[in-house]
Amino acid sequence: MDIQINPKIVAAGAFESGGKTDLHDAVVAINAGQVSASSLLHNAIAAASSPACDAVYLRRFDDQALAVAAAVDAARAVGLPLPPLAGLAVSIKDLFDVAGHPTTAGSRAMDDAAPASADCPAVARLRSAGAALTGHTNLSEFAYSGVGINPHFGTPVNPTTLAHNPTPRIPGGSTSGGAVSVATGAAWAALGSDTGGSIRIPAALQGLVGFKNTQRLTPLAGAIPLSSTLDTACAITRSVRDAVLVHGLLAARLPRPLARPLQALRLAVPQTVMLDGLDSDVARAFEDTLDALRAAGARIEELPLAQLSDLAGLQAQAGFAAAESWAWHRARLGLREADYDPRVAQRIRRGEVMTAADYIDLLHARRAWIACIEAEVQGFDALLSPTVPMVAPALAPLLASDQRFFAINALLLRNASTINMLDGCALSLPCQAAGQMPVGLMVWGPAMHDDSVLGVSLTIEAALAACAATAIRPARRATGRSA
Repeated sequence: MDIQINPKIVAAGAFESGGKTDLHDAVVAINAGQVSASSLLHNAIAAASSPACDAVYLRRFDDQALAVAAAVDAARAVGLPLPPLAGLAVSIKDLFDVAGHPTTAGSRAMDDAAPASADCPAVARLRSAGAALTGHTNLSEFAYSGVGINPHFGTPVNPTTLAHNPTPRIPGGSTSGGAVSVATGAAWAALGSDTGGSIRIPAALQGLVGFKNTQRLTPLAGAIPLSSTLDTACAITRSVRDAVLVHGLLAARLPRPLARPLQALRLAVPQTVMLDGLDSDVARAFEDTLDALRAAGARIEELPLAQLSDLAGLQAQAGFAAAESWAWHRARLGLREADYDPRVAQRIRRGEVMTAADYIDLLHARRAWIACIEAEVQGFDALLSPTVPMVAPALAPLLASDQRFFAINALLLRNASTINMLDGCALSLPCQAAGQMPVGLMVWGPAMHDDSVLGVSLTIEAALAACAATAIRPARRATGRSA
C-alpha cells in the first residue's frame, strides 16, 4: 500500500505521538524533513513516562530506541532511503522475545527467565523495518483473559474513557499495555497476540484499530504460547491503513486490499449469537453504523448463520486454550503455582482433565464446523458484527469479584473468539459517534480473506469519517433509534 501525504498535517507540522496523526503521516513527515524521528521518539518516551501509562511497560528499551531514531535522522541527512517505519516507536507485548531482555508474559512465575539470545521473527521483522522498539508491555498474565487485569504488575487504566466518566475502566486484554501505549501516544503501533480477541478487544474498548490476520501468515516462533492452534501474532494501530502497513511487515508480504466503493460490496450481519445482549451504547453505535453504511450505498444482508450457536458446545470441555496451555504450563505450575494469578491458574487447570481423545475429537469437530461456516458465507465480501457486546466496564468490581470477572471475560471474548475458532481474519475499527464511549465494529471473514477484510475496512473507515464530517450520524442518533 502506497504511503500518501496528508497535506494538512504536514503543512501544519502538527506532529506529536498522540492525537489523530497516524503512523503513515509520521513516516511521510520524517521523509519530507518536516520533523525528525528523534523528536517524535522523545515525545513517545515522555508519553510512556506520564501517569496515563502507569503499569503499561514492564521494561523499557529507551536507549536502544533513541539510537534507532538517531540513525534514521543521520540517514536522512545524507540522502539515504529510510526504512518503512522510519525510527518510530513500536511497543512489544511481553510474550515476544527481544534480544537481550527476558520474556516473562506478565507473570511472577517467569522471573527466572534468561534474556533472549535473539529477536523472535516478528520482532526481527519490525526492527529491520526501522521500528524503534520502546519496551515490553504489560498484559493479562500469560495472555489468558480479555479483561486486561494483572495482579502482579498492576492494571493499566483505559485512558480513552476518562473523558466520558472518571471511573477507572478496564483496558481490555490480553494486549492491555500495548493498546494503552498506542492510545496515549507512547507508541504508534503495538505488537501483540490474538488467541480469542486479545488484539481486537482492547482496540474496541479504546477506540483503536486491531487486525487479527489469518494465523498462518505471521510467525509465532519465539513467543510464549497460550494456544498453538489459535494464537496469532498481529498488531494494534491508529488507522486501518496503518494496520495494512504493519501487517505487511509482520507477514513479509505485500497486502493488496481491494479498494472498492461501498456500492460494490456485499456485506452480511450474522444474526445468531453475535447480536445477543448488546448494551445500549454498543447497540446504538452498531445500528447507526449500519444505517450510515446503507445510506452511503452498501448492500447489507441479514444472515442467520445458525452454526455460530454450535460453538459453545464445541468448547464445552475447555477447548484448545486450556488443553494447550496445560501442556506448556504443567511442569511450572507444579513448582510455582503460588506465583500465578489464581484466575489464570484455574483456567489452565481446566485442560488437565481433557484426554487425548477429547482433543482429537475437538480437532475433527472444528474442521467440520469451519467447513459449514465457510459454505454459508460464500459470496460475501465481509461480515459485520460488534467486536464486543459492551463498552469498557468499571475496573474495581472485576478486581473484587471472581464471579463478575469471569462473567465479563466470557462476554468480552464471545464474538471475537469465534474468528479464532474459524481460523479466520478480522479487523476491529471504531464506530462510535463523537462524544460517545468507544465501540468496535468487527469486519471479518474466513481464512486467507485478509486482503478482502482489509479492503472493506478501508472503505468503511472512509465512509464513517465522511458521515462524521457531515454530522449524518449524530443527526440519526438524535432520533433516539436503538437496537
